[in-house]
Amino acid sequence: MLRTHYANQITPQMDGEEVTIAGWLHEVRNIGKIAFMLVRDHTGIVQVIAKKGVVADEIIDKMNMPKESVVLVTGIVKASKESKKGFELVPKNIENLNPLSAPIPFEVTGKVPADMDVRLDYRYIDLRRAETTAIFNIQSTILSSFREFLVNENFQEIRPTSLVEAATEGGSDLFSVDYFEKKAYLVQSPQLYKQLAVIGGMDRVFMVTPVFRAEKHNTVYHLNEATQMDIEMGFADHEDAIAMLKKTILHVVKEVEKKNSKDIELLNQNVDSESDRIDLSKMSSVYDMTYEDAIEELRAQGTEIKFGDDLGRAEEEKLCKMHGDLVLVRKYPTMLRSFYTMPSSDDPKVSNSYDLLFRGLEILSGAQRIHKADMLIDALNKRGIDPKNFEFYINAFKRGAPPHAGWSIGLERLTMKITGMSNIRECSMFPRDRVRLYP
Repeated sequence: MLRTHYANQITPQMDGEEVTIAGWLHEVRNIGKIAFMLVRDHTGIVQVIAKKGVVADEIIDKMNMPKESVVLVTGIVKASKESKKGFELVPKNIENLNPLSAPIPFEVTGKVPADMDVRLDYRYIDLRRAETTAIFNIQSTILSSFREFLVNENFQEIRPTSLVEAATEGGSDLFSVDYFEKKAYLVQSPQLYKQLAVIGGMDRVFMVTPVFRAEKHNTVYHLNEATQMDIEMGFADHEDAIAMLKKTILHVVKEVEKKNSKDIELLNQNVDSESDRIDLSKMSSVYDMTYEDAIEELRAQGTEIKFGDDLGRAEEEKLCKMHGDLVLVRKYPTMLRSFYTMPSSDDPKVSNSYDLLFRGLEILSGAQRIHKADMLIDALNKRGIDPKNFEFYINAFKRGAPPHAGWSIGLERLTMKITGMSNIRECSMFPRDRVRLYP
């Protein structure tokens, strides 16, 4: 390792110790007898101070380099009450590891705002911004806590395929690819394959997987390549899956609150109003309601909506304003949901399905699945879908398929609402939308 310490590992108690740090030159100033450098790595920033007469002139001269240069600094830790962190680094040696040969396209410190498209064109530079780092620190915690919780609940992680022969949900918005002498498609959803894993006896499975939808949208809520965090439970119904969902989402929120308090504090510095502030401590429960009750409440508030209409963004926002940041809506009309959704035994017009709304945005859909072949064929025919296109899938249910249920969380949408971002592209490291296929 070139470095001996990361920025967050150095403390005032190390006064007098020699350390070596490595990172990018965040800021540099020379005010006569004193030169300052701020060196940044992914954990934080260290202030390097060189005073003439104390530090050799040649070292001070080396500090005069362009911002975002890649540097290696060896120095002595000096406790300092004037420094925000309680210490500074007095340099003994400074090395420019790779002198810049092209200009930096925008100001990483954020002093000069940059257009989002420019930032995304140079995403490898944008990732150096403190705010962008905070977003993906939080996303990392979301992923690790999701996995950790489900493993402890006796779930097994699986990896489904991303190439399919037919639409997994019967839709037409697919990306096609040449697959030798055949036509194949990038998967819209891992739904059918996680069901096959449960039918295969794996019982409790989860996955984190990319999905692809060739929808020609231009909204701040959609991506053409997204990441889903899915579970499927065998010998279970929708109530079992909902109970697991509530425990999982509250665990994830608590872990982010605990592990990413500094990231949240940083992101809260940029909010426009108090209502936009990120306060995960408020998210301690999930409000549970039926689709029918949601429709009635919305109509009572003057929204023109009737039974059978899907909830739009405006309706989702209203429900969260009424009932809190986490709202679960269940028992959607059967024909609003995918063909494999189990109708209610009490009333086949409604289904054993549900969505989770998070701060006014749907981040999750789930349901109990149909596990009988004849019911699947009937559901496909009612939607005008040829059952022959799903023969391999239907046949699996003829060979001992247990009752099962599950759900799917959109990782980028969840990240967007936890971090308070207004555009989902901020929450995908290399977003793919209708016009962006680079970098």
